[in-house]
Order: sequence, then structure tokens, then C-alpha cells
Amino acid sequence: MQRHLPTFAAALSALLATFLSPAALAQDWTIKAGAIRYDAHSKTDGIQGIGIPPGADAEVGDATTVVLIVERRLTPNLSAELVLGVPARIRSKATGSVAFLGNDILSAKNFAPTLLLTYTFFDASQALRPYVGVGVNFTTFRSIKSSLAPKVEMSDSTGLAVHAGLNYAIDKHWGLFASVGRVDVKTKLVATASTVLTSNIDLRPTTYSAGLSYRF
Repeated sequence: MQRHLPTFAAALSALLATFLSPAALAQDWTIKAGAIRYDAHSKTDGIQGIGIPPGADAEVGDATTVVLIVERRLTPNLSAELVLGVPARIRSKATGSVAFLGNDILSAKNFAPTLLLTYTFFDASQALRPYVGVGVNFTTFRSIKSSLAPKVEMSDSTGLAVHAGLNYAIDKHWGLFASVGRVDVKTKLVATASTVLTSNIDLRPTTYSAGLSYRF
């Protein structure tokens, strides 16, 4: 992941410049708000550490939270979107040889702003308009808690994000939206107690969002 950071950083800078450019300021805006479901399909390299039995592992659970999307239309079909939301608390359960430790061995709030360049099909006269987009996600983990160690750290992640969805215009201002997305999120966990536990986690989340939109 680290070797891709310069590329992603450059892409993020370019998208931000587009989002904040004077040309973009002259275009219209859309605010979207609703719910987002965060379905993790996590995969790890196991839990390593002195005294940890072979086959020790953990599985990241799903979460639901509020999503807020700020969209700035650049052309009739092209827009820049900043996806924010209330940080969701994701929880992990023990699996494998340590499954007896049960649920909630680890929890953390993930703040994951995503910047996307989105192409919307058809023209504005159509009520139903599908769209696709690609961009960059940054995820940081906060309020980390664990029943296994008093000190736990999870590294930040920068990765590719893609999404596809539908906009439906109720009138010239109000509308509905629904989308599905895939985000590249990887983190290294380091837990310090009487021993040091480590694990590399690929969350591989799929997101599902839906809600209301207001265009002005």
C-alpha cells in the first residue's frame, strides 16, 4: 500500500484543485444526506505475537451510520463529490484458535472522507440518471478500544474508491439517490500488553448508501 501513496496523494490533490477551482464555483451544488451501510469483508494475515497460538485471527463486523455528500457540478455530466459522514464504530470478533475470546475484542471509529470524480449519464431533463465515479479514500481510526491490550494503534489508510448509483429528480431541487461503492482500506494493528500483538488487516469494505438530495 505504501508504494501507492504518492500516486494517490497526487490524485487527491488534483481532485481537490478541481473541487475548489473558480470554474467549479460558478457551477451548481447538490447536498445529499442519508444512511450508509459499511459491509466489511475483512481478511488478515492472522494475529502474531509471543504466546499466541497458531490460527489466531479476528473478523471485522459491519456498521451503519449517517452519510453527507457535497457535490459540485463541473459540467452537465461531470461532478466532484466529497463524501463525509458520522464516524462509524466498527467491531471485531475473535476467530480461529482464539474464537473463545468472543465478540468485541476490538472496536474503533473510522473517519473516512472520500473525494470522487463522478460521471452522470443522460441530460438534466431526465428524472432518472445513473452515475459512476472513481476517487481517493482516506481512512483514519480513532477511539480504539480492546479487551486484549491497554494500548492499541491502527495505521491510517489511503486507497482507491469507486462507486455507482442512481439519482432520481422529484423536482428541480429535491431528489433521491442510492449507490454502492468499493473502497481499498488496509491497516496495520499493533496491540501492546504483556506482549506485542500485530496483524495486517484488509477490510475490503463494500458500502451501500441511500437518501435525499437537494440541488441549488
